[in-house]
Amino acid sequence: MRMIFMGTPGFSVPALQAVAQEHDILAVYSQPPRASGRGQRPRPTPVHQAALDLGLPVRTPLRLRDPADQADFAALQADVAVVVAYGLILPQPVLDAPRLGCLNIHASLLPRWRGAAPIHRAIMAGDAETGVAIMQMEAGLDTGPVLACARTPIGAEETTADLHDRLAGMGADLIVDVLARLPLPAVPQPEQGVTYAAKIDKAEARVDWTRPAAVVDRQIRGLSPFPGAWCEVAGERVKLLRSRVAAGQGAPGQVLPGFTIACGDGAVEVLEAQRAGKKPMPARDLLRGWVLPARLG
Repeated sequence: MRMIFMGTPGFSVPALQAVAQEHDILAVYSQPPRASGRGQRPRPTPVHQAALDLGLPVRTPLRLRDPADQADFAALQADVAVVVAYGLILPQPVLDAPRLGCLNIHASLLPRWRGAAPIHRAIMAGDAETGVAIMQMEAGLDTGPVLACARTPIGAEETTADLHDRLAGMGADLIVDVLARLPLPAVPQPEQGVTYAAKIDKAEARVDWTRPAAVVDRQIRGLSPFPGAWCEVAGERVKLLRSRVAAGQGAPGQVLPGFTIACGDGAVEVLEAQRAGKKPMPARDLLRGWVLPARLG
């Protein structure tokens, strides 16, 4: 089919690479390059760079509300648009332009976790499973009918980074399957079970050791690697990147054997952490030559 691909972060790249093998991609839309790194030079987004590597034309409008940008989009006369974490709201003229509409790969089992941070929120809420859904896009926030979904369990020690990579691959496989079988019936989302995955606020990242161990563990794993849950260790801010619930009791924040910390109920063992200005390291390596205080803040 004649296709437009719209995406921005690394999560979108496997889908772009997969559909590029099967279909004629007329244009790739991505957010504009942004300044980053020491020199603050504009760098293309992961999707932009992947498209260049594939020899595909790239468009980077600031927004799609300009009638001229909408006309350029419609002039491509695409059969379908595939949208994966593009990051811009698609106005109705854009949604209506492709013959088969715009299909979105969303990293949750809709209607659970509509919105910006479905992977983080699924782990932080303690969900047993999640997945990807292919949705026919409409004007509402992730409200469109679903064409297909794929499920996967969430591992007891899995982080957002782990789950992100698996779901990205699942989404790529599922969209290829859906495109091969279009047109498909689209099932409206049920009104019950709707939850919203609000954007992660950095204020959520500080660990409160008075909370139950299961909650602290999910916070650490759900916020890893970004923005990274953190605590104070002798006045130093340390990111906690991997963990598991462990046996042990003590006053909240009390350091138990190893890198195990007492919580309000139970304890959490930190498996990977990152000191200020250092690289992430397994806890066993960090503790060589670094003595933890009796209690963490």
